[in-house]
Amino acid sequence: MENKPSKYGAVSELNLKLVVALHRTIQNDERSLSARLSEYDLTLSQFGVMEALYHKGPMKICEIIEKTLSTSGNMTVVIKNLEKRGYISRDRDDEDRRAFVIRLKEKGRTIIAEVFPKHLDDLEDEFSNLNIEEKNELLSLLKKMNGVV
Repeated sequence: MENKPSKYGAVSELNLKLVVALHRTIQNDERSLSARLSEYDLTLSQFGVMEALYHKGPMKICEIIEKTLSTSGNMTVVIKNLEKRGYISRDRDDEDRRAFVIRLKEKGRTIIAEVFPKHLDDLEDEFSNLNIEEKNELLSLLKKMNGVV
């Protein structure tokens, strides 16, 4: 196959390749996690909410949205479905009666305590091609790319 000159320039071509590689990486991770979560009849968004509550404790909906990088429209449905299944409770905030505080119930805590270690094992497999130094370098580069020092 013949090497054609870049139509958009070498830097633009490299940027496009980086975007594709990043998307593929995220898609592979989400596919793997979705497969794991299907064993528990959970969605990615539901897992994100339960994991945030498990590690951070009770939160207002706006805080959960920020921690899970979700949207408010999607979050309403996610919260309702988790509540229906008995995984979380939604209680009025004592300080701001317009807001709700979301808490993991014992049933939700039991599920996430079972799922999360398996997720960590899956991540270990996914990152197994990188050594510790490479993982740290990748993390540093991603933070730099996102303006986080």
